[in-house]
Amino acid sequence: MQTKKLALAGAAATCALALVALPAQAAPAKSVTVTVMGTSDLHGNTLNWDYFKDAAYSDSQGNHVGLAKVSSLVNQIRAERGAERTLLFDSGDTIQGTPLAYYYAKVEPITETGEIHPMAQAMNAIGYDAVTLGNHEFNYGLPLLATWIDQMKAPVLGANAVHDRSGLPAYKPFVIKSMKVKGDKPVKVGVLGLTNPGVAIWDKANVEGELRFTDLVESAKKWVPIIRGLGADVVVVTAHAGDNGMSSYGGDLPVENASAMVAEQVPGIDAVLFGHAHNEVAQRFVTNKVTGKQVLLTEPGKWGQRLSRLDFQLTKQRGKWVVTGKSSATINTNTVPEDPKIVTLLKPQHDTTVGYVNTVVAKSAQQLSAAESPYRDTPILDYIQHVQIETVKRALPDNTLPVLSIAAPFSRSAVFPAGDIRVRDVAGLYVYDNTLMAVKLTGAQLRDYLEYSAKYFNQLAPGDPVDVTKLTNANNTPDYNYDQLAGVSYDLDVAKPAGQRVANLTYEGAPIPAGKEFLVAINNYRQSGGGGFPHVTTAPVLYNAQVEIRQALIEYATAQGTIDPAGFAAANWKLTRDGAPLF
Repeated sequence: MQTKKLALAGAAATCALALVALPAQAAPAKSVTVTVMGTSDLHGNTLNWDYFKDAAYSDSQGNHVGLAKVSSLVNQIRAERGAERTLLFDSGDTIQGTPLAYYYAKVEPITETGEIHPMAQAMNAIGYDAVTLGNHEFNYGLPLLATWIDQMKAPVLGANAVHDRSGLPAYKPFVIKSMKVKGDKPVKVGVLGLTNPGVAIWDKANVEGELRFTDLVESAKKWVPIIRGLGADVVVVTAHAGDNGMSSYGGDLPVENASAMVAEQVPGIDAVLFGHAHNEVAQRFVTNKVTGKQVLLTEPGKWGQRLSRLDFQLTKQRGKWVVTGKSSATINTNTVPEDPKIVTLLKPQHDTTVGYVNTVVAKSAQQLSAAESPYRDTPILDYIQHVQIETVKRALPDNTLPVLSIAAPFSRSAVFPAGDIRVRDVAGLYVYDNTLMAVKLTGAQLRDYLEYSAKYFNQLAPGDPVDVTKLTNANNTPDYNYDQLAGVSYDLDVAKPAGQRVANLTYEGAPIPAGKEFLVAINNYRQSGGGGFPHVTTAPVLYNAQVEIRQALIEYATAQGTIDPAGFAAANWKLTRDGAPLF
């Protein structure tokens, strides 16, 4: 019996020793999820409204637009995830693009009235945490931009927009937001804002001598380590730049669409919320070449049609929050109603704009449509050309050079109805806030210019059917980069390869000598290098009175009373195939 007791005691002791020897079970690592929401390229869209049609917005894909729609999605996500675990950013092109934005920049400018800009009203009410400058923020000049920034509750970022002389940042480079975690240290999210170097070209008149725009990659290399050094657990770059690594301009400017390059070349970035290209990119991963880590990219389309949602999983490691997972998606705003709070808030400014765009400016003798303007010489584009030529001629009465004009088909949906023409009809034809200039070009330079423009067409083989849906936009060239020239006559032979298409280029019925000089009306975007067309950036500028082309179209129509193609339409160019007219 004694032996049995000793044996049991020994077994118990052995068991106890075994229990002591086992390692303690590690407590599960604490984790938390934070959500970043993002918009981009809102372009003045607050409500789901098309001011050019004076009706609720609709397109063939069933998209909706505007911050009132975005607000409803944001409210949903904040309710689901917890408002303290969510942030809302924007990647630029905010205050230009609709008659609403135009009205409060040019008709009743906020710089003079003191009224709050409609985009500031809406974004403040929704509760944005940071907004990045897009290139179109500079369209109306630095004073208006500064006023809008002052009205914004959210910081407006632009790390690579620097003062021309000092090189110091002209705008806030970044912000770090702290997100509370119950019973633990907060999660810090740093956001770096980068704008587009193309501003130096596209808004040269507004920024030259005042601002420079540095390379996105180099700027991120400078600022990301600073943001990390200040304790950011997550670093998001909001970039107003596409992700294809290409530029629409040449010269010495930094790359235009550098978002993926930033992700690849700059260590320490978790995600890039980008814009500018107006594409929808739900989720894309890019491998950073320095660290081998995956960087998340997303782009939420345009006009508030989509909201990007980025989810970051963070785990506590050695006392620090570390990103251990991330994903993104784009959410269609047509899935929710408009937020009535935003609709009510914006109603006075919306109603004012609706009244403005419905102002009758003239009558049209017949219906004029821009539907075929990318491949046919149409009277409605001839109206733009005619007004540009007449404006330059009136401004330069002593000019002895023949006056020509360049214009592009901005909108295939533009129509002047027979009868009353309203502001919205003219604005729908000329959708950009360009100003009119005039430059001196030679006959040889005009030919080069037209050859460059004619790259817009795909080559058409002999015998192939003429399909207008496949004829244009070669190599993704947008309609606004197909320029037509008025005041001379010419053919474009689409059977020929690009660079060999211009034929029968004449002025007043005679071939144009290479050295003959012309004065050419042109918009400021093109003259400053937009689209990369040859010769115009270095050509002598003989006229630049800062006249807005859209306003010139409106004022000319008002003065004439009637828009009648009989007074200005001239079929001076056509497409051919091996010399035979295509249509």
